[in-house]
Amino acid sequence: MTKRRSHPCVLLLTAGLTLSSAQALTVFDPSNYAQNVIQAARALEQINNQITSLTNEAQMLANQARNLERLPTSTLSGLLTSVQRTQRLIAQAQTIAYDVERIETAFSGPYGPAAPSSSDAALIADAQTRWKTSVGAFEDSLKTQAVVVGNIDDATDAMTALVSASQSASGALQAAQAGNQLLALQSQQLSDLTALLAAKARADALEQARTASAESQGQVQYRRFSTRSGYVPHAVTMFGE
Repeated sequence: MTKRRSHPCVLLLTAGLTLSSAQALTVFDPSNYAQNVIQAARALEQINNQITSLTNEAQMLANQARNLERLPTSTLSGLLTSVQRTQRLIAQAQTIAYDVERIETAFSGPYGPAAPSSSDAALIADAQTRWKTSVGAFEDSLKTQAVVVGNIDDATDAMTALVSASQSASGALQAAQAGNQLLALQSQQLSDLTALLAAKARADALEQARTASAESQGQVQYRRFSTRSGYVPHAVTMFGE
């Protein structure tokens, strides 16, 4: 049997068609595709991390802004008014004020030991001075009590406002400012208490000093009376006995 041979032109045409078909096909590389997917996933993860970081920074800045907000409530002017009211009352203390030099002068004068050489008029004048001083001191003490009691209502209102502001504080600064103002309120109340105790102690001390001076004056007047010429002690009959 004779083998049929292909014509050379046919062979060349067939070879050309085969080469063109091979060049036109796209070759899929699974390894390269997987690598590209991994890289894309990593890039997406980095973007998500950056978004999260920016979100956290924005939240941190917002928190810092809230922490730096000032407290809208202030009771400082009211507290200063209460303190100044008490201070003015202390400065108006009658006769013998809260002054060491004036106290020393008083106790070397009307409150000092009664001098045997003092006239009756001088002794009476000193006694009247001491009495007026004691009355004035008790009046000052009562005024101080009235002012302190009046400040209680203002302190209550301030405390209520500050506690409410502290509970609704939006940041650390507001909470700290509310706490500082509460401490200032406490200091004002302690100042009132100090003034009240000082006024009461002053009145008590002056009254005790008046009593001691009266005893000293009474001894001088008794000796003067008992040694006065023309007076002779003698027995006295009473009720017809």
